[in-house]
Amino acid sequence: GGRSINVTGQGFSLVQRFAMVVIAEPLQSWRRRREAGPLQPVTVVGTEYTFYNDSKVVFSSPAVPEEPEAYNLTALIQMDGHRALLRTEAGAFEYVADPTFENFTGGVKKQVNKLIHARGTNLNKAMTLHEAEAFVGAERCIMKTLTETDLYCEPPEVQPPPKRRQKRDTTHNLPEFIVKFGSREWVLGRVEYDTRVSDVPLSLILPLVIVPMVAVIAVSVYCYWRKSQQAEREYEKIKSQLEGLEESVRDRCKKEFTDLMIEMEDQTNDVHEAGIPVLDYKTYTDRVFFLPSKDGDKDVMITGRLDIPESRRPVVEQALYQFSNLLNSKSFLVTFIHTLESQREFSARAKVYFASLLTVALHGKLEYYTDIMRTLFLELMEQYVVAKNPKLMLRRSETVVERMLSNWMSICLYQYLKDSAGEPLYKLFKAIKHQVEKGPVDAVQKKAKYTLNDTGLLGDDVEYAPLTVSVIVQDEGADAVPVKVLNCDTISQVKEKIIDQVYRARPCSRWPRADSVVLEWRPGSTAQILSDLDLTSQREGRWKRINTLMHYNVRDGATLILSTVGVSQQPEDSQPDLPGERHALLEEENRVWHLVRPTEEVEEGRSKRGSVKEKERTKAITEIYLTRLLSVKGTLQQFVDNFFQSVLAPGLAVPPAVKYFFDFLDEQAERHDIKDEDTVHIWKTNSLPLRFWVNVLKNPHFVFDVHVHEVVDASLSVIAQTFMDACTRTEHKLSRDSPSNKLLYAKEISTYKKMVEDYYKGIRQMVQVSDQDMNTYLAEISRAHTDSLNTLVALHQLYQYTQKYYDEIINALEEDPAAQKMQLAFRLQQIAAALENKVTDL
Repeated sequence: GGRSINVTGQGFSLVQRFAMVVIAEPLQSWRRRREAGPLQPVTVVGTEYTFYNDSKVVFSSPAVPEEPEAYNLTALIQMDGHRALLRTEAGAFEYVADPTFENFTGGVKKQVNKLIHARGTNLNKAMTLHEAEAFVGAERCIMKTLTETDLYCEPPEVQPPPKRRQKRDTTHNLPEFIVKFGSREWVLGRVEYDTRVSDVPLSLILPLVIVPMVAVIAVSVYCYWRKSQQAEREYEKIKSQLEGLEESVRDRCKKEFTDLMIEMEDQTNDVHEAGIPVLDYKTYTDRVFFLPSKDGDKDVMITGRLDIPESRRPVVEQALYQFSNLLNSKSFLVTFIHTLESQREFSARAKVYFASLLTVALHGKLEYYTDIMRTLFLELMEQYVVAKNPKLMLRRSETVVERMLSNWMSICLYQYLKDSAGEPLYKLFKAIKHQVEKGPVDAVQKKAKYTLNDTGLLGDDVEYAPLTVSVIVQDEGADAVPVKVLNCDTISQVKEKIIDQVYRARPCSRWPRADSVVLEWRPGSTAQILSDLDLTSQREGRWKRINTLMHYNVRDGATLILSTVGVSQQPEDSQPDLPGERHALLEEENRVWHLVRPTEEVEEGRSKRGSVKEKERTKAITEIYLTRLLSVKGTLQQFVDNFFQSVLAPGLAVPPAVKYFFDFLDEQAERHDIKDEDTVHIWKTNSLPLRFWVNVLKNPHFVFDVHVHEVVDASLSVIAQTFMDACTRTEHKLSRDSPSNKLLYAKEISTYKKMVEDYYKGIRQMVQVSDQDMNTYLAEISRAHTDSLNTLVALHQLYQYTQKYYDEIINALEEDPAAQKMQLAFRLQQIAAALENKVTDL
């Protein structure tokens, strides 16, 4: 009992006496179960109201007998002589058994976390958090949580006195913990406060805590202020240095760009006069198809030489023409390719070479070649789609059809290179070459002061001066030609620059080699032959330095004579041999250096006689020179942009083959229900930009009659990598640890990416190229160029694969119904019989 019962209504002021009555009727089942005796009906009349007015009366609920579950309890309100049933919104009143509490262990509760915790059962069945009460001694413990088994309350901050103080027992002087539910109380034990802190007076605690705290804060603020001032000064200093560096780079870029534009104006005039040195179609296809092969320029497809005895030549040629007819059978060719690709020893390199041979052999019927390529391509696409990784298609050239596509693009874009894209690519190449040659280039390490590639950057400050020398070509009777060189150039580098200038009107393939000419300097009445190594070369231990113009003391305005005939290239012979000199030269031939000695060798030599400080002082820090990359990039930017725009310009300039193949890819994506735009984007990127443009960008000698020096190639590789990054949709997150090459074009890459997206979008919106138009275009290429190619040589080389896998090919043809109908196996056997002695004759 003891809970507050609120009854609302009207006219309560007319009632003289209120009471709450509970009638307890024993339950039949409990009457039989009880051993102490039968239960008797009980009527409990509670105390009168605790508050009332005309519309509200409040009772304190009366206590009922123990075991309330043994009775049927009915709660009534008695108003004078009238009784009415008491109900709530939930229904009739219900009595439950009293809660039980567990006493504190040992009778004492240590105050922890500023909350006192009591355990029990049925704690919230008939009691709410707001009605429950708890006390610590004489003071209230504020209720915080009440659940069925737990009670939490917050005690007073200072330990209160107990309700009943015991003088003898100190434990009993601790305050009691009392829980009061309604009219019943439970004493669970006593509460012990932690008084160690409170023993110290507050007046002493505050100064001890606050004074050191204020001192620490003051010192921290002062240190922070000092650091801020220092950081601010350092920031301003670095900012000033960066601004100066930026201004310096900007000025250098402007100056370099102006110089380059003046130089390129001369180059442009040469281009207009002599034209861009684009290779003829045969040389172009030979280099693109076969130069990367293991034999390089010695490959039989480039030389075009077949060692066939004259007596057998007619028979062999006739058999090869029959073999050509057999290749023009689609059933034979597809079976031929599938059989080869199923052989384990048919490597990726062999597939590439085979596809190139096939391209030349079928060049006379490019429409048929395209049909074969489409058929194989559909099979390849089916494989990737079934394997659920279509994005990987065309990533590499690991199948015959992938290389066939590369060659097809190279064939179809030759005229476009010649008419449109060739000029900006050639000018970019010439601009890089000119810029690289303006500064020192280490002939041994192949590193340059001016480059776009950080790994090819000359990490030392090399002193040099530009010179202009007058060159007379002996026996040609021409006027002296002014040539710009550097005094740190090796003699071979000087020769290359002279040849480049003197013979610039001729194709590069007709220039004399640097090692086939002799350079002579006549400072007075005597003549001196200049060479990279001779008896005057500077020595240091086992190392010999390559001779430069500075070594010979050749000055600005000097006259040099270039001899192409009549002089032996043995500069050592011009001076008498010292005993053992020639042997020493031969022994040390491979231990030479030009501008910078290899670091490990320098350190090894100095470790025996130099201090650590000396080594640190002489050690070059390459990162200091990275600003040169920015300078070169700024100078070449216009040429890079022009090339990108010429390659990625949608519209009338797009070759029909590109539109035709891109539409084919779109159709296949739709046919296979490929909705992912990234997949089609990757296909297009792998089929044209990465398969063709990156190849010609990294290898200008595939397109032009030029020689590409290694240091120029290093810069072209950076631009090619930028082009590749622009074609991917993946966002490259850059950080301070990213390669310098990536950081160099980080600002422009988003512009280039948009150019690629617009290019693909523009091609999609172009008028479709029909099969008939494409076939007409291909037939024109076949008619114009097939006669210049080594078709017979290609057929001969292709037959080598037939001979190597003869049994496998015959079996495959005999198992194919279409091949059986056309007797393809029999035809191949006839060709093999005609060529039977061919290999032994060779």
